[in-house]
Amino acid sequence: MNVVWNAAAFAGVWTLALACTVSLALDGCARKPSKPSGEALYQRHCVSCHGPGGRGDGPLADTLKRRPADLTELAKRDGGRVDEAKLMSFIDGRRAVAEHGAREMPVWGEVFAEDLASERYREYTGLLLAQSLAEYVASLQK
Repeated sequence: MNVVWNAAAFAGVWTLALACTVSLALDGCARKPSKPSGEALYQRHCVSCHGPGGRGDGPLADTLKRRPADLTELAKRDGGRVDEAKLMSFIDGRRAVAEHGAREMPVWGEVFAEDLASERYREYTGLLLAQSLAEYVASLQK
């Protein structure tokens, strides 16, 4: 009788362990992919105008009324460092960019909000995306 109980207990523990493993694996599969990096956001949203190196020489640059900013010189123009909050406000649309005239540059904050429409904290997540993008642009400085 003792041997049967041990085999049954072992089978129960094994079944529980297997169920937990499968549950964890399925939970991992159901999770959303991680948010894109600043570089991935730049490649998706900015490279067409600002170019791969951020110099304002993207394939669409010549079609705009004004040449896109050379993002590699932001620190040079702003006292030797990139003002991340100021840059984020350009990206997400809280600050108008005079050089863009009638705002040729999309308001990425609105684009991020639309992309995140099903997210619970879309405004907050949108700011995090703008911050990630600003950090990447800051890394492009000469």
